[in-house]
Amino acid sequence: MRDGDRPGTDLHALLERVEAASPTDAVEVVADELAAMVGAQAVSFLIADFSGRALVRFGPPARGGPAARRHGTEQAQTVSLSGTVYERVLRTQQVDVCARDSRAQLTVPVTERGDAIGVIEVFLPGYPDDQAIATVTAAAHALAYVVIANRRHTDLFEWGQRSTPFSLAAEIQRRLLPASYTCEAGQFTLAGWLEPASTVGGDTFDYNLDRDMLHVSITDAVGHEVEAALLATLLVGSLRNGRRRGLNLLDQAGSANDALAAHTRTGEFVTGQLLRVDLRRGTATIINAGHPLPLRLRHGRIEEIHLDIDLPFGLQPNTSYREQAFPLEPGDRLVFVTDGMLERNAAHLDVAAALGQTSHQHPREVVHALGAAVLRATGGDLRDDATVVVLDWYGGSRRRRESTHGASQQHASP
Repeated sequence: MRDGDRPGTDLHALLERVEAASPTDAVEVVADELAAMVGAQAVSFLIADFSGRALVRFGPPARGGPAARRHGTEQAQTVSLSGTVYERVLRTQQVDVCARDSRAQLTVPVTERGDAIGVIEVFLPGYPDDQAIATVTAAAHALAYVVIANRRHTDLFEWGQRSTPFSLAAEIQRRLLPASYTCEAGQFTLAGWLEPASTVGGDTFDYNLDRDMLHVSITDAVGHEVEAALLATLLVGSLRNGRRRGLNLLDQAGSANDALAAHTRTGEFVTGQLLRVDLRRGTATIINAGHPLPLRLRHGRIEEIHLDIDLPFGLQPNTSYREQAFPLEPGDRLVFVTDGMLERNAAHLDVAAALGQTSHQHPREVVHALGAAVLRATGGDLRDDATVVVLDWYGGSRRRRESTHGASQQHASP
């Protein structure tokens, strides 16, 4: 960095150049500008693969690594996470600096509101000073927003993140999931994950945050492949429409149920849970439409939360649903799952025991750990989608979160 330059000034110029570039060139612009700012020999961006177990390096592959996939002129190299510096940086959200002969490797998380988008890898001719580390870290945080903004205009990022092709059903299903699988806020952290079956089932999860309420849903459509994906589309679309029209929780459930009953065949249905957390009062309510009971980790003890169970969505028109008080205390970890975590060839997985081993982890890590556990239990051959949503509730009044470059300090590693 030149004497007298400030990261904020350089980053402003960087973002102006990104805005002038094509969406497909945005990452390259950031990499080139960052290299010039800190005198780097090489800068790479590695984005999280949709599998959750790998990163994808855009551009020319690193030496000694796997061959790159190609799509026209584009290249993408898939790099396994297990046991690597990338895994450690994503997990801890801490910068890693490693001296390598006459140069240094700087690995920095690219994160937005707890959503671990990937990492920046920077090779420098010498060990970086604090100013250089601060510049790269700030640029990495800015890159998170660059990716979020530019992926709306191109399929480049989607293509890169797909190390295996999607079926039509999987394509439909993915469109139903939230744009970010993790959300950190002052009063809570939420994360979700879906492990698709070999024949896509129709699971979904969703959340939305407004000024006073957090809305969370988890659903499971009967059947498989496109039929289940279309059924899930009808339900999720109806729930979102009701929420955006300002309907209360009971009316959202009733409207979604009637939409399914009116537009599906006899015997088609969707189970689900709709949770609403009042952020001002610190209270919660839930509707359970034939869905597996949630789990709670409180004071080191794991237990099911017993709820009254109503009919699944779509079985009968004009079904009356019950809005139930949901027990919520600061420090609670709440876990919502679909039956793919509990039944068929996943039946011998002890979800409670697996959850108990994750009490110290960030919800983002917990959902991945539980997903990995169900894959091990089924030998990688899931017979039904397995979906999990984890909500850590800190409580207290509505407030800003304490964060560093996109990651909450609530779960900061020592």
